[in-house]
Amino acid sequence: MFKTYMDDALEEAAKALERGEVPVGAVIVEKSGTIIARAGNETRARLDPSAHAEVLAIRKACNTLKTDRLVDCDMYVTLEPCAMCAALIANARIRRIYFAAPDPKSGGIQQGARVFDHKQTHHVPEVYSGIGDEKAAKLLRNFFATKRLKA
Repeated sequence: MFKTYMDDALEEAAKALERGEVPVGAVIVEKSGTIIARAGNETRARLDPSAHAEVLAIRKACNTLKTDRLVDCDMYVTLEPCAMCAALIANARIRRIYFAAPDPKSGGIQQGARVFDHKQTHHVPEVYSGIGDEKAAKLLRNFFATKRLKA
């Protein structure tokens, strides 16, 4: 029976929004169904352009499991991962990736770079999209609309 953890990822995105970050959240779930890592974007807080929700969640999950491979784990993320995050997802050997909203500007899975389509990609996870996309897209639209108003 399929259970989505996208609401948990959306909670992390909402927390990122409260911190003034681009509202993207991610969770990693092990095969038992236990969430082993949660994260939201922290690029501004850490002054680190690599501090995407996916990167932070993968680091936490690897630390929790004491491994550099997340073979039996699934990731739920509120926005289509960029090329950097898609490459990391492949390198971490994540089993499945579920993402909510597509990212026509910076996506790296179904848009743009299409990282998993390259023959150099050693691992290709199962990819599912559109779960919770309305909620995720609304968070992002509101965030960027507010930024435009302030500019």
